[in-house]
Amino acid sequence: MARKRFSDEDVIRLLRQIEVETASGASVAEACRSAGVSDATYYGWRKKFGGMGPSKVRRMKELEKENQRLRKAVSALTLDKLILKESLDYLKPKA
Repeated sequence: MARKRFSDEDVIRLLRQIEVETASGASVAEACRSAGVSDATYYGWRKKFGGMGPSKVRRMKELEKENQRLRKAVSALTLDKLILKESLDYLKPKA
């Protein structure tokens, strides 16, 4: 997996910079070129982070970490449940 070149805060700052440049009359391609990113990267970032401030990005990252932790807990509990069910089926009398 490729290393991230920009942090989320940097992405927010660059998005704001590109928005200011486009509002002052520059095209999106020119604004992206001056920021050092491609058009595709800009549109991907705008789709993911559009309209967010730094505090919302931090909150989103916290929620993603919590979601990952909860998914691990659910998968561990599901595995435990399957193991217990198999052992119960094995211990049942066959009659």
